[in-house]
Amino acid sequence: MTQEHAVVTPEMIAQARARYGQEFRPGEPFFNTQATRDNIRKFAQGIGDINPLYNDEEYGKGTRYGCMVAPPTFLLSVYWPIVHSLPGIHAWHAGNDFDVLRDIRLNDDTSYTITPLDLVEKGQSQMANRIWIQYILVKYFNQNNELIANRRAWTVRAERASTRDTAKYASIRKAAYTGKELEAIERDLESEEIRGALPRYWEDVNEGDIMRHVVKGPLTVRDMIAWLMGCGSPFIRAHRIASDYRKRHPSTTLADAASGQADVVELVHMQEGVASQIGLPGAYDYGAQRSCWVAQTATNWMGDDGFLKKFYVEIRRFNFIGDTTWCRGNIIRKYIEGEQHLVDCELWAENQRHEATAPGRATIVLPSRGCLDAIMKTYQS
Repeated sequence: MTQEHAVVTPEMIAQARARYGQEFRPGEPFFNTQATRDNIRKFAQGIGDINPLYNDEEYGKGTRYGCMVAPPTFLLSVYWPIVHSLPGIHAWHAGNDFDVLRDIRLNDDTSYTITPLDLVEKGQSQMANRIWIQYILVKYFNQNNELIANRRAWTVRAERASTRDTAKYASIRKAAYTGKELEAIERDLESEEIRGALPRYWEDVNEGDIMRHVVKGPLTVRDMIAWLMGCGSPFIRAHRIASDYRKRHPSTTLADAASGQADVVELVHMQEGVASQIGLPGAYDYGAQRSCWVAQTATNWMGDDGFLKKFYVEIRRFNFIGDTTWCRGNIIRKYIEGEQHLVDCELWAENQRHEATAPGRATIVLPSRGCLDAIMKTYQS
């Protein structure tokens, strides 16, 4: 049976469930193992984040941190995949739920553990005859074995032949823009607002405030390559290393429809022909990538003295090559909890079709007038 026609069997389900609750630390790291200047900068640039806090070491020295720091979503470059077990069954990155405890500072070492949590069959959907939702917990640590964050994440799993046969997205056409529309998107890109060194005090925020949006796109293969340069890939490897990996993990390959050559299924993010083999009209973005875009709406808004304490996002719809994404947010609650002055915000991503593709939310710690040091000391290393 080819990987294209692999089906979920009772034995595969049993093997997956046998690992529930068993925390393990991978023997080989996924990608970044240290928050170096270059790794932070490449990650930020890979998601199109120009915030100087994440790009300029000298700028960081003048902030409350006294050094360059990484955006909280940098942890996805330490480990972002969710796929465990069910070999040959296609996976779509479907969501992330972060609880962040501390900053990631220049030259911090990073490590992680993974705990498979659950595998839930959801039955038939518009996308496939049968789907499963797979959940994991990732814990991230620094060099002092201090917990940086917990991340609960989930992925949708479906048989590839099944997804192709449903043809749910057959009516979707590649995005096309007029010259004026492209000019408007370009102006949006150029007008991005980063709060930066100007504190956003809790007292100055009101429920109902609208956060400045962040625009990404129109999406290109270039954007996908930039993401991989900053955040890493579970499967894309070169030459002999790729050959050895395919032999160890044959379920990660998918034959090219035209040439028959074995390649990685991850090329659904770059090649239309590969995406068509799973019933999609074109290549599409990475769910973890779009999660970072949505979070950027919050980090841009909160400024250098804010802290992203919680972040949640669901990847609901595909974002195809050519699509443009606007990441938006608004404040839905402000409150005090202990010494922390907090705001809750609603976040979401929407495309040029005015479809919400990734709803989310966040909790942000903001400085209060006159007591910045007391409020933020929890997050000082």
